[in-house]
Amino acid sequence: MNCLTLSMTATEDMKHSLTLMNLLAGWGITPPLIEHPPLFTCDDADRLLVERPGTRLKNLFLRDNYGRRHALLLTRSDKQVDLKVLSRQVGWSRLGFASADRLQRYLGVEPGHVSVLALVHDRERQVELWLDRELEHGDDFHCHPLRNTATVLLSKTDLLRFTSRTGHTPLWLPVPAP
Repeated sequence: MNCLTLSMTATEDMKHSLTLMNLLAGWGITPPLIEHPPLFTCDDADRLLVERPGTRLKNLFLRDNYGRRHALLLTRSDKQVDLKVLSRQVGWSRLGFASADRLQRYLGVEPGHVSVLALVHDRERQVELWLDRELEHGDDFHCHPLRNTATVLLSKTDLLRFTSRTGHTPLWLPVPAP
């Protein structure tokens, strides 16, 4: 598997994003790419007031209480997640949000640039992928291509092809809300 290096500047972000898009194309994944102003949060996307087809996602990079296990959770952009209940559900010690340093170390992106596509950096498969069961019937998932100034619309088939190529088997689970 080809892996990408960490990005440091906007120019490097563009270069790594292009490298990612070429890698995806080599895997038979050619999603539409939509350029836009920087979006750091789901609220930023709401304020932009852009209507796109597909399923908007919230991407949460989580760690257990000891910092030994990490997971990327994808859920609906408007969903609040009960981490206490989710922690018991998956059998991990108290779940919390991973730091920016951990995000850079494991997924090679900065806060606000996270998406499932960052798993391309997780060569050693140290990050688990958790998908909310509410997404099972979704399609055209909105994903940042390693930068928050663009979005790709990744079909469910392409999402599963991507995770297969990176060696990340998704765990579909009912994500509890408060």
